[in-house]
Parts: sequence; structure tokens; C-alpha cells
Amino acid sequence: MLTRRHIRVKVMQCIYALIQSKDDSLQKQEKFLAVSIENTYTLYLLWLSLLIEIQQKASEQLNLSSKKYLSDETDNKFPNKSKFVNNGLLLQIKDNVLVKEELSKRKLDNWYLNEEYVRLIYKSIIESEIYKEYMAKPDGSYEQDKDFIISLFKEVVAPNDKIYDYFEDNKLTWVDDLPIVNTFLVKQFKKVIPNQNPKFFLPKLLKDQEDMDFANKLLKKTLLKNEVLEKEIEGKTPNWDKDRIADVDSILLKMAICELLNFPSIPERVTINEYLEIAKEYSTPKSSIFINGILDKLVKEYKKEGKLNKMGRGLL
Repeated sequence: MLTRRHIRVKVMQCIYALIQSKDDSLQKQEKFLAVSIENTYTLYLLWLSLLIEIQQKASEQLNLSSKKYLSDETDNKFPNKSKFVNNGLLLQIKDNVLVKEELSKRKLDNWYLNEEYVRLIYKSIIESEIYKEYMAKPDGSYEQDKDFIISLFKEVVAPNDKIYDYFEDNKLTWVDDLPIVNTFLVKQFKKVIPNQNPKFFLPKLLKDQEDMDFANKLLKKTLLKNEVLEKEIEGKTPNWDKDRIADVDSILLKMAICELLNFPSIPERVTINEYLEIAKEYSTPKSSIFINGILDKLVKEYKKEGKLNKMGRGLL
């Protein structure tokens, strides 16, 4: 689920949090990093949980509307009133024993405790044109069910401001995780098939242990060699004092320099490109140009001095 770029962003967030809190405890930051990475998976599971709750809410409403005295024109205008409740993809998620076990193990009962969000999202769904168009057709295939859920998630569920605010209030790092998790969820839904292995809905958070080792090593070495890394930057910015460099730019530069010197399997061009892309997203408009200029000078210098000992093709 998480790529090396996402991991770099997590490390950047940890270092930024340390600077803001003025807490120099490496142990605390390592714990913060591990929790932040794990919370990304929690966010993914909460989306699945919300879809399950929405299906159950729809099922409850269908049962109520079947009683003559509670039926209304909205319910009756659709040829197949149970179509949404019986959506193939929704049922796959709802009936997935492994997903249920994971939610139970992690005690993720957020939507049960905050049922107003389920009601709010359900109301948005049934009022949407996507829902009305889907329900207007009595029959459908699994692929159509899948396409409908993907469109619903992208256009109605994920963009909901109330849900965004809920996630932001719950975990601050989820603001940055939402685009990552939302994109991944859509990709998963596009790949799913009718008889999909239940494990498919519980993908690995990280590719392997090497990714976690990379995260911890990058965090530790960047923090422990802070003074050395600052001198490297100062030497290439004669017209800047360190107080004038944005905090995020300073952190990204230190991380990039640390990676260039301590991760021989990662090509220097990969390192530079990764931090330039992160700077474009998380810092000022001119940051990537500023960072690229410094790193370009340092790479030339390191090569001349024999400090860059790169080997293999490396990984992103």
C-alpha cells in the first residue's frame, strides 16, 4: 500500500513534529513513525467499515419501507428496490470474515459510536444522481455494481466535508494519508473480481520488512547527524542563513543528503527526484528549484570526493 515516497513523507512528518514540539527524544519519534505508518492501514479499514455500515443502513431502510405504512414515493419509483443492498461488491466486503475479524481485533467501531456520519453519508448517497441512475435500471452485472461503488466513493463518499473533518480531528496525519488511501482503495476496487480471495481486501501495508528498516534508518540517521547535515546545507547556501530556509525545505534537504550518503542501493537521481516531488506537494512553489540546486551541487562534490558509493539499481 505504502510506497517509498509515502514512507519518506512519514519520516518528514516525524522530524517536523519533533521540531515543533522541541522534543529531541529519538525513541518517541521512532514510536511516532511506527504508529503513523500503522494508522494509514487503520484509515483504509475505516473506509471499508463505513461501506459495510452504509450497506447495513440501506438494508434497515429497505426493511422499514417494505411495511406498507412506511413506504413512500421515493422507494416505489425504483423497479428493484433491493438493488443497492444486494450490490455485489458491497456484499463481498460485508460478508468478508477476515475483514470483520480485523475490524474486531483493532476495535474499530468508530461508525457504531458515530452513527450520525453513517446517516449523513447514506442520505448523500440516496440523494445523488449516481444512485438514482443506478437504481433506475432493474438489472445489472457485477462489473456495473463495481463501477457504481467506485463512482460513488470518488464523487460522493470520499469528498464529503464532514467525513474529512472527522478524520482530521481523529488523527492529524490522516489529512496527508487520505489521498494515498483513497487512491489505493479505488485501485483495489478496480482489480477485484466476483470470487476474489478474501485476503485481497487485507493487503500488506508495506512491501516487506526492508521498507520499515528503510524508514527507521532514514529517521535515525537524519536526526543523529543533524549538525553535520546543517553544515552541508550552509556550505551551499552562502546567501541564506538557516532561519530563512523553510522548516520543510530544511528537513527535506537533510533527509536527501542523508539518503545520498547512507543508502548505497538507491541511485542519486532517484533520491533527488523523490524529494523534489515531495517538496512540490508539501512546501513553497519555489522549494523544488531551491532544493534541486543544492542537491545538484552536493552530488557533483560527493562524486568528486568519492563519497557516493552507489551499487545496484535500487528501489523507489
